[in-house]
Amino acid sequence: MVISVPRLVIAAPSSGSGKTTVATGLMAAFASRGLAVSPHKVGPDYIDPGYHALATGRVGRNLDAYLCGTELIAPLFAHGARGCDLAVVEGVMGLYDGAAGEGELASTAQVAKLLRAPVVLVVDASSQSRSVAALVHGFASWDPEVRVSGVILNKVGSSRHEEMLREALDESGVPVLGVLRRAAQVGTPSRHLGLVPVAERHAAAVDSVAAMASQVWEGCDLDGLLALARSAPALSGAAWDAAAAVVSSPPPPLPVPTLGAAPPDPPYRPERPRPQTPDGLRVVAVAGGAAFTFSYAEHAELLTAAGAEVVTFDPLRDEQLPDGTGGLVIGGGFPEVYAPELSANEPLRKAVAELAFGGAPVAAECAGLLYLSRELDGQPMCGVLDVSARMSERLTLGYRDAVAVSDSALAVAGTRMRGHEFHRTVVEPGAGAAPAWGVRAPERRVEGFVQQGVHASYLHTHWASQPGVARRFVERCRTS
Repeated sequence: MVISVPRLVIAAPSSGSGKTTVATGLMAAFASRGLAVSPHKVGPDYIDPGYHALATGRVGRNLDAYLCGTELIAPLFAHGARGCDLAVVEGVMGLYDGAAGEGELASTAQVAKLLRAPVVLVVDASSQSRSVAALVHGFASWDPEVRVSGVILNKVGSSRHEEMLREALDESGVPVLGVLRRAAQVGTPSRHLGLVPVAERHAAAVDSVAAMASQVWEGCDLDGLLALARSAPALSGAAWDAAAAVVSSPPPPLPVPTLGAAPPDPPYRPERPRPQTPDGLRVVAVAGGAAFTFSYAEHAELLTAAGAEVVTFDPLRDEQLPDGTGGLVIGGGFPEVYAPELSANEPLRKAVAELAFGGAPVAAECAGLLYLSRELDGQPMCGVLDVSARMSERLTLGYRDAVAVSDSALAVAGTRMRGHEFHRTVVEPGAGAAPAWGVRAPERRVEGFVQQGVHASYLHTHWASQPGVARRFVERCRTS
């Protein structure tokens, strides 16, 4: 199979240069021209893809060589970009920054090479003039396999400033494909973990994306950028397919025995029958809404391919789980911001506890772990786990190599996965009698909880790297 989608990688010398503004603006500007634009983000970021989706009307997808492996980057890209006229890939951090101590692994540069995509460098030019040429030359020549093919100058102060920058870059051999002036209106608010997600400010986010598109439309050479994207050579190989991935994954072992636990109110009823849909599918409820915005699109696709009907619900608004729920997935997000509202929804908290103590499979990552706790910043949560959660001043951030310590609804003990942590909260204790993961870095430790069908942890994982996780989870729904 030949993959011939035109594509660009939008990179920068460092974080804060304006990659998200430019990438999102380009996506929206090209979409407004009538092109089908496929949005992608390098790395584990969940928030930027929400803005990308708003700009393009398509699901924002991640390309993470650490979590998924280098061999899946092109197939996952082709899966997301199937049928599109153009793909725009927003980089992460600086162009050559990747996983700590792992060389180029998971860097924007590595992903650009794997996709054979031209790179456009977004440079914050606010405090330089002729030096910009040295900066661009350095990035363009550092790795000959990385094709730095254009520059977009951001935060340019005046016409005279632009003239000096262009004169300097004439000597670098890298063409200027855009000049953006300082514009506060395209800013998006941030807080303790980065930008505020689209789901929390949808109307304002629409305005922000429109402003980004307008600025890019006025300041960038869209025809030149499109021509550059079309110069990307064809890739060979098949697009990733969830159904094929699930079929080729190892069959799930038999369900693990449940561990004893004190029942909540309402009482534990181990023989409660599991409803199912008329066609025999099990319903897997996936938490969404403003408090739970972190998820990879491939997770729902894998669950569906494994035989589940995936139904999204909002813990801030819905007082019951979806009809027929046989399994529950609660991903990441910001429950700490909405702790009073989540706590006030007592009917749903009880429904979640009843499902969990009834033995149904529950996969909870980060925010999900907090929601299953006894309390979060003093606010009662679901009480599935006998842990207390609270905000912390310390940021925990980084990739992790992990091994499953306990048999669970997701994996058998010994299964190796890679994950990512990103939070400013702590839970006490940090691990249960049956921990979820053993983590190698930054220090050796165990973390998380396996309790009956519950697998709860701070670790964000990408199931495309281990499709058997989804298959095992859905099988557990059928046998619980």
